[in-house]
Amino acid sequence: MSIGKKSVLFIFLILVVDQVLKIWVKTHMAIGQEIHLFGDWGLIHFIENNGMAFGMEMGGKTGKFILSIFRIIAIIGIGWVLVSLIKKKANTGLVLAVSAIMAGAIGNMIDSAFYGMIFSESFSQPAILLPPGGGYSSFLQGRVVDMFYFPVIDTHWPLWSPIRAGESFVFFRPVFNVSDSAITCGVISIILFQKKMLKDI
Repeated sequence: MSIGKKSVLFIFLILVVDQVLKIWVKTHMAIGQEIHLFGDWGLIHFIENNGMAFGMEMGGKTGKFILSIFRIIAIIGIGWVLVSLIKKKANTGLVLAVSAIMAGAIGNMIDSAFYGMIFSESFSQPAILLPPGGGYSSFLQGRVVDMFYFPVIDTHWPLWSPIRAGESFVFFRPVFNVSDSAITCGVISIILFQKKMLKDI
């Protein structure tokens, strides 16, 4: 199998897993509901966010529109880099890492672009796919579905601490999805193996 076909297949598999899981969560859980996978430190915890990976946000509809445009530009840029790498017959690991980053960007873009149009709200009950009255928002105004939550350490800062004394401390606090994981794994793999991956470029 050529590296180009491997890249396309890898992107496709990530997107399928990402979207199937998101749609299942949307249609089976209300926002805030949890399923415990590994006791209290590994959960499916359904939340939605208006912004970037791991729940970071830009404010309001204008911020969301700007973020969506940025996502589209980023996807085009990543796609150009990926095609260039494939044409150069670059290191397979590098091509797959960039493919993972692109798949993650597309996965979250799908939520942002279309979920508001095809799903009802999820605040008090599971969402309805293609509700008769239309979705909860318009094109590019959908919210990204996050669900993986791993609060491995859930404690408080000691009272003697010079910062945040007595306040809650949770690690790992962000709630994320498959797309976020793909982006993170792709970036980390490039950083860790850059000498090998980039040596022929």
